Amino acid sequence: MTIAQNTNAAGEIAAPLDLLLTNSTKSFASRMVPNASWARFGVSLARQPINVAEQSAGLAKELGLITLGRSDREPARGDKRFADPAWSGNPLLRRIEQAYLASSATAENLYAAADLDWKDAEKVRFALDNIIEGLAPTNNLVLNPQGWKALIDTGGLSALRGFRAFVRDMASKPRVPAMVEPDAFQVGETVATTKGTVVLRTKMFELIQYAPQTKQVHEIPLLMVPPVINKYYIMDIASGRSLIENYVRGGQQVFTISWRNPSARHKDWGFDAYGKAIIEAIDATRTITGAESTNLFATCSGGILASMTAAHLAATGQGDKINSLSFGVTVLDQQQAGFASALTSERAAKAAIRTSANKGYLDGDAMAEMFAWLRPTDLVWRYWVNNYIQGRSPAAFDVLFWNADTTRMTAALHRDMVMMGVGNDLVTPGKATMLGTPVDLGQVTCDAYVVGGIADHICPWQSTYRSAALLGSKNNRYVLSTSGHIASLVNPPGNPKASFRAGQVDADATPEEWLESAEKQRDSWWPDHLQWLAERGGAEIDAPTALGTAGFEPLAPAPGTYVLQG
Repeated sequence: MTIAQNTNAAGEIAAPLDLLLTNSTKSFASRMVPNASWARFGVSLARQPINVAEQSAGLAKELGLITLGRSDREPARGDKRFADPAWSGNPLLRRIEQAYLASSATAENLYAAADLDWKDAEKVRFALDNIIEGLAPTNNLVLNPQGWKALIDTGGLSALRGFRAFVRDMASKPRVPAMVEPDAFQVGETVATTKGTVVLRTKMFELIQYAPQTKQVHEIPLLMVPPVINKYYIMDIASGRSLIENYVRGGQQVFTISWRNPSARHKDWGFDAYGKAIIEAIDATRTITGAESTNLFATCSGGILASMTAAHLAATGQGDKINSLSFGVTVLDQQQAGFASALTSERAAKAAIRTSANKGYLDGDAMAEMFAWLRPTDLVWRYWVNNYIQGRSPAAFDVLFWNADTTRMTAALHRDMVMMGVGNDLVTPGKATMLGTPVDLGQVTCDAYVVGGIADHICPWQSTYRSAALLGSKNNRYVLSTSGHIASLVNPPGNPKASFRAGQVDADATPEEWLESAEKQRDSWWPDHLQWLAERGGAEIDAPTALGTAGFEPLAPAPGTYVLQG
């Protein structure tokens, strides 16, 4: 199957914890209603009458030049919305395009001039982005030349297909244009294809052990802890781009947790239940492999749970169960962590908690809607034009298929995550608890490897760096990939444009100071992490000839059954 490479969309679609936790219970329309932040925005501009007058006069002058055909305004490089030749060749469309671009630039200038604190600025930015992007003439059925061309080329069928797609998408959540057809891929056949077997099934998760692909393996296993939002197979998205496959081929004994998609009857699963599940998975990998400890690699929300679990084990004298910790795009320090944190307040948090408590869970489709409107150009309007105006099916892209394969979050975990984020509890030793133990990340002293993405708008890299500095590890390596949220993880070697910076975490240095001193290296960080794991993987032993062991007999081939549940 040919897979479309929509890297712009792929980089922006994963799970921002405090954002989805607090705001996925609110409709998009309610988030666009003018509020106190907009009032302060207006007051700030009112205090700058000269600047506002100059901006208004400048726009009026340019609109006059546009009307006369004398404006030289052009779309920014990389703005593909106006790529069709008609936007530059047709005099009327040319003027409409330039008027839109001039008005957008004026709005951006006024926003930049406003004196707002970072929370107000992020809230206004969200609304402003969606207003500006939504008003683009390319989204207009009557104006977009691509729509007229499709109508002529198909004899009117494009309009019928577009209308049918619109009705289908608006009939149910998340009520945004589909980014991929629901049958574009099949889990276990075209995605999540690395060979393995389920060796443990509990009410909360399945544990998958992967078949070795080398004659010898490292004796200390590697356990992957995926996010509790979306399904685990972003780590096994496709052969050649699979992190799990990469580790298996590198001689690691790889296991992964595949979380169950909870329903209302599982509403009481909170921090303690998920922490207990991670410990159960750790103990199972140790029993199956005969190792005394395991290397843990956790991503996003899975990293939050794994860090708290590691702190609990350290506090109860069981810290040696974890040999090393690796985190991918994980924010433990929520201070000023982007738009998500800007929207998090105790009042909003309690309202969100009440909503999920009434249902028993936080709905995955609501999360998907929130994600889409964070990046409207790439995740909404691109598909509005393609699916509805041109009447075309979206291109098949496996990462977007994974993103659409949503899961729910239990009400208790939602509550625990929200309140932890509001109080930024993990920064203060003892403020959060796991299984009755006060959480002190400074007591987690095993070696650590933390990955962030420099273009990550969901988990800003500065926040992931500060999170790494919370750990008590003496050997604490931070790696900064030149990619966004998902692309920083799905980052196989061989990309000539890829690079990363790596260096020891310095708790006394700011992220920017670390960046100046960190060594830049070419290509992907995957080989660097594989080497790092090999150095902490113990002796090389003969690869097992069978998966599982007594008490952990094979139950089903990978990817298991839980991942198939809707």
